[in-house]
Amino acid sequence: MNSQETSARILSLASEAGHILLENGAEISRVEDTMERIATHFGEQNENFFVLSNGIFTTGKAYANVKFIPIKGARLDKVVAVNQFSRDVSAGKYTLDEAEKKVEEIRRMPEKPLWEQFAGAALGSGAFCAIFGGSLLDCAAALVAGTFVYLFLVLVCVPSLSKALSNIFAGALGTALCILFNHFGFGQNLGNMMVGTLIPLIPGVAFTNGLRDIAGEDYLAGITRLLDAMMVFLCIAVGVCLAFIAQSAIEGGMIHLKGTITDPVTAMLPIQLAASFIGTASFAVLFGVPRKFYLQCGVVGMAGWLTYLVFTRYLGLGPAGGTFFAATLVALLSLAAAHRFKCPSTVFLICGIFPLIPGAGVFWSSYFVVSTQMDSALAAGFTAVKITLAIVLGIVLSANLLTRKLRSAH
Repeated sequence: MNSQETSARILSLASEAGHILLENGAEISRVEDTMERIATHFGEQNENFFVLSNGIFTTGKAYANVKFIPIKGARLDKVVAVNQFSRDVSAGKYTLDEAEKKVEEIRRMPEKPLWEQFAGAALGSGAFCAIFGGSLLDCAAALVAGTFVYLFLVLVCVPSLSKALSNIFAGALGTALCILFNHFGFGQNLGNMMVGTLIPLIPGVAFTNGLRDIAGEDYLAGITRLLDAMMVFLCIAVGVCLAFIAQSAIEGGMIHLKGTITDPVTAMLPIQLAASFIGTASFAVLFGVPRKFYLQCGVVGMAGWLTYLVFTRYLGLGPAGGTFFAATLVALLSLAAAHRFKCPSTVFLICGIFPLIPGAGVFWSSYFVVSTQMDSALAAGFTAVKITLAIVLGIVLSANLLTRKLRSAH
């Protein structure tokens, strides 16, 4: 094989590894670093990689390739596998032939069994209902409704519908189920039930990576991912609105909700900590995290939520202030866990930050809009924006603290 053919194989291998990372939830900087590491190890020095949130451009002396990569969900187990693969390549554990076979094995890694995904959706819905103030009965209703919504997504939406229609119909189904359950007395506070039910639809990967890319000054990729997340939020909101409009037409008037009602039992600190741990670990399942990291993800999420509660309940800060300190801690813990377990920090950050994402704002903004309470809708939306900015600042601060630590160590 001549040198040009070898060069093309090396760059194709690097491009394929980057493709797997990008479509499964890795941040831009990790994709670029991994591609550079693989190409450099196999002796390709004249390559150029340009990575966007939905595409990779690869060029070399005898190779040029452009890959369009749609923004999808997450298979963080594949991100972990490619990360370890790149480390092994750098350590000289693979020949080029073996590396190509390994990348193909990673691409074909099976998904988690459906029972595990449904368990994650069910427990995540119930736990997040408790986090956001739902009673035990509300949590039970959200658990059941969240399971049906996820079943609908897997069996109907994914095979047959676009992402936009999937989120519209799933949002409408989740809302309709909660209204129905509430009508028959299964659940006490409709708003709390719906927040828990709809939480599996929240685009946590695109949202978190968009914020992380912006924090890393990769503004184009960050804005693209955030725009994708905002479109998902909008589609969920449309589904919620459609369900309430149908309910109003059938019953001759819209259900009146007063906002989030906090149940005194689930508001107790031990229950909040347990719910945040279970909820975070459950979404680690849905994000495809390797099973050996479920516990660590749950601990990171619980620590972040505890920090939020301490600053908002006991130190008098508002939601944005509490989110800032909690997000900073989650980002630092994610970096520490990544160093300890030789695993991408993305795994812990995406899961750990999830309780802080302003997902409840999607429901309340939608409800206030459809019930023509525009002042309340604007207030809910503005609070969500402030929380988002607080998460960005927390991630930026943690990155700066780490950079200074590394510099001082040298």
